[in-house]
Amino acid sequence: MFVPPFYRPPGSSWMTDIVKEHPLALLTSNGAPGEVPFATHLPVIPESFDTKTADLSGSVLLCHLNRQNPHWSALRSGDPVLLTFTGPHGYVTPSVYAYTPAAPTWNFASVHVRGTVEKIDAAEETLDVITATVRAFEGRFGSDWDMSESIGYFRKILPGVGAFRVQVTGADGMFKLSQEQTAEVRDRVRSSFHAQQSTHCRAVAGLMDRLP
Repeated sequence: MFVPPFYRPPGSSWMTDIVKEHPLALLTSNGAPGEVPFATHLPVIPESFDTKTADLSGSVLLCHLNRQNPHWSALRSGDPVLLTFTGPHGYVTPSVYAYTPAAPTWNFASVHVRGTVEKIDAAEETLDVITATVRAFEGRFGSDWDMSESIGYFRKILPGVGAFRVQVTGADGMFKLSQEQTAEVRDRVRSSFHAQQSTHCRAVAGLMDRLP
């Protein structure tokens, strides 16, 4: 991903926050020669984050998808893949700039994670991925639903679940938050986002609040 220097994240925690807060990622990997790449939206949770590296290399992510998806059959352990996480975003109208000429744009946050696949074959380890995913999402987005009475159901659907790890080899984060504008203009853009009803726009404003 091309990231101009002024749109780079101030620290790796900005990227890990996007991965955790926007966990529905787009997994892409190469198809056969002459064919289009495979692409699948799937939930992703961290097994571990290596906070000592600026590009998240050394981190491990857990994923799963439907085994009937041809993407699963095409994946091989060791294959390179890309996971794209899309964070908050919002349209910027030139009317907030208070100067002309000007052009509209789009502020957004996105993280591209590169890594290699490690397919999980063991049923119990696949079940561990499912239960870990439930815990992560119920704790962050749900109502702390008690899964204990559904473990038997989970075991029934295990044959249809393809779980795998992504061993992270690097990541790029782009946080386009009007950094190229003057402080005065950036403040006007931020205020306009705070005032909108869109949760995405207000989240963009929150990221702008955090800029150094």
